[in-house]
Parts: sequence; structure tokens; C-alpha cells
Amino acid sequence: MVAQPDKVDELRDLLLTLLEPTRAEPGCVAYELLQGRVDSNEFTFVEEWADEAALESHFASDHLRDVVSRLEGLTVSPPDVTTFTTIG
Repeated sequence: MVAQPDKVDELRDLLLTLLEPTRAEPGCVAYELLQGRVDSNEFTFVEEWADEAALESHFASDHLRDVVSRLEGLTVSPPDVTTFTTIG
């Protein structure tokens, strides 16, 4: 996600609220929030889930849905979600 230039702190604070409840979800192996070193307006989550069902449950969680509903006006575009499979 890329924050609006005047909304970096607000977006960071909002995203940080996801850490504790998400890490407590069944199937959450790792959940980290990163902020860009070169461009501090950029944020990304690096996540690892035990299986697809755990990830789908996360997407449906109240805390995630609440945060997503509050992103408008804080980011320059909707979140870009990309999933990967470990191959080695």
C-alpha cells in the first residue's frame, strides 16, 4: 500500500492495529508489517499461513474487514494483494 503523502502516520497507526489480532488467528505462522526505507509512504505485509483455509479465514475476519473499510482517503490506490507459494 502507498499512503497519501499527508496520511503516512495515520495509515501506519491503522495498519499496526492488525498485528495483535491477526497473529492470534489460528493458522497464522508469521505476520509482519514493513515500511519502505527509500519511500516511507510504502507499506507491505509479509504473511505466512498454515494453509489456504487459514488465509481465507483471515480475509473474512472482522478486524481486517474493518481496517480495509477505513483505507479510502489514506492510500493512493486500493491494496495490491499478491500471494506466493514456497518452492524451495
